[in-house]
Amino acid sequence: MTATSVKLNYDIKDISLAPLGKQRIEWAGREMPVLRQICDRFSQEKPFAGIKISACCHVTTETANLAIALKAGGADAVLIASNPLSTQDDVAACLVADYGIPVFAIKGEDAATYERHVEIALDHRPNIIIDDGSDVVANLVQNRQHQLPDLIGTNEETTTGIVRLRAMFEDGVLTFPAMNVNDADTKHFFDNRYGTGQSTLDGIIRATNILLAGKTVVVVGYGWCGKGAALRARGMGANVIVTEIDPVKGIEAIMDGFRVMPMAEAAPQGDLFITVTGNKHVIRREHFEAMKDGAIVCNSGHFDIEIDLKSLASMASEVRTVRPFTEEYKLNSGKSVIVLGEGRLVNLAAAEGHPSAVMDMSFANQALACEYLVKNKGKLEPGLHSIPAEIDREIARLKLNAMGIQMDTLTDEQIEYMNSWKSGT
Repeated sequence: MTATSVKLNYDIKDISLAPLGKQRIEWAGREMPVLRQICDRFSQEKPFAGIKISACCHVTTETANLAIALKAGGADAVLIASNPLSTQDDVAACLVADYGIPVFAIKGEDAATYERHVEIALDHRPNIIIDDGSDVVANLVQNRQHQLPDLIGTNEETTTGIVRLRAMFEDGVLTFPAMNVNDADTKHFFDNRYGTGQSTLDGIIRATNILLAGKTVVVVGYGWCGKGAALRARGMGANVIVTEIDPVKGIEAIMDGFRVMPMAEAAPQGDLFITVTGNKHVIRREHFEAMKDGAIVCNSGHFDIEIDLKSLASMASEVRTVRPFTEEYKLNSGKSVIVLGEGRLVNLAAAEGHPSAVMDMSFANQALACEYLVKNKGKLEPGLHSIPAEIDREIARLKLNAMGIQMDTLTDEQIEYMNSWKSGT
């Protein structure tokens, strides 16, 4: 299907970018064998026939392969961006021109455009929402109560979104099932650690071309994303400091070989700061004041509020772009602080996001979670639901098979032993 064979509404940068987008989507698809197998099954079984899906995701080559799989399964799907700087414009063009999928996403779109696109996603009257940060769901709950009867459920991709959904449930407004895709083992163990770890440093290096070896890198937050960033930074020769609020994660960071200290102590030592907490203003005025001249600050958490950019702007006498996605804030004190990607996700603002091989499992979870919601329509209680263990394991099995890796299986004797309480040592 092409854009000329069906009239589509869409809002993208330039439809003529589609040929480049198609090449890149197909290249990513080579590294996504699990999603490809799911797509092939969906195309035969059509589990989403008659189902409307609104997806709010980073519009990347990997997301394109998910959207293609959903459409192959019969879905009437609409795609918007979950972050103003994460859209790949050639990918958006290809999805419209070559696959007939309405896309409303432009790299660099302003806040008003982003909010308008969220409204468009809800105007679609979705039966299923795929969300990345829960902006679409929050808007639905706050402003579109009359559409709730249309909704079968939602899937959430990120830690930030899960935090918001839990808050909604505690407030009694999460009155529908929400699939916790983020916490699936085949998602957060791999996407958050290996995907975020590699792609964050990729974005930093593309934006700055700095040498990480010998630098002091401060990783703010030691969740799975922080672990990945710290591990990869150390692997490139950096001296890594971790800041945390959770004592268990603090101990883990220490035993993983990193220094742990409060941000007040880390601020004057760091050459590069990476925030990955999902919280607000974890780097703020007093930290900027203590930083070295030329310290670089970036974010790989979901929203741009992890870094207190308003305070930084108020401290600056001048702000100038020194490289693409690299802004220098000249402070009244005479020092400068460098901010990457406007404080948004640096791995998507300045690079291409996670490698396709790891997003293969994340988006396999998204695709199968959508199918699970449809199959269990009306049966699931309101609130957060984990990805069923059998789906998680099936994704892992398909990934191993695609990699040509075999595993052991239990013998009958071992199965009997594991299920008996009578056999001791």
